[in-house]
Amino acid sequence: MLTIATASLKRSIEVKKQFLNDGLAEVVRAAEVISSALAGGGKLLAMGNGGSAADAQHLAAELVNRYLMERPGLPALALTTDTSVLTSIANDYEYDEVFAKQIKALGNEGDVVLGLSTSGTSANVLAGLVAARQRGLITVGLCGANGEAMGPLCEILVKAPCEETPRIQEIHGFCIHLICELIDITLFGRAQ
Repeated sequence: MLTIATASLKRSIEVKKQFLNDGLAEVVRAAEVISSALAGGGKLLAMGNGGSAADAQHLAAELVNRYLMERPGLPALALTTDTSVLTSIANDYEYDEVFAKQIKALGNEGDVVLGLSTSGTSANVLAGLVAARQRGLITVGLCGANGEAMGPLCEILVKAPCEETPRIQEIHGFCIHLICELIDITLFGRAQ
C-alpha cells in the first residue's frame, strides 16, 4: 500500500510541476479578472458537477465568508446549491439547462461565470458558458487536458495538464485557493 501511495503522491507532484510551467499564468489572469469584476460591483457565478460542484461551492464560500484575512464578504454564488431550482429546471426542461437558466436569471453585465469540468465536456457547464457569453458576461473555465470544447466559450481557460480526474481536481483545488488569495491581496492588501 505504501508503494501505491508513494506513486500517487509522486504523480501529483509531477502534474503540479508541469502546471507551474504551463498553467499558472492563466490562474493569475483569472484572479485579476475576477478581482476587477468584484471591485466594479459584479459577482462571481460558479458551476460544475460532482466534485466540481463541490469546488464551485468551496470557491463561493471562501469569497462570501473569508479566505485568510478578515474582510467584508464578496458576492459569489455556486449555481449548484439550490435543489429546488436545480430539480425544477431539470424536470421542466432538461438537466443540460440547470446552469444556463440560472445565469440568464441571475447574471448581470460585469459578472464573471466560472465553469469547472474535469472532462471539459459537461453539457450543462458548456450550456452555462454559452448563456454567459450571450449575455456578455466574462467567462472563465477550469478543466483537464482535454478541455478543447470549453476553449471557445472562455476568455480564460485554465487546463490541468493531465487526463486523470483526481489529479485534475487537485489542480482545481489549488486554483481555487490561489484565486481567493490573489483576490484578497488585490482588493484588501496583505493580512497583517
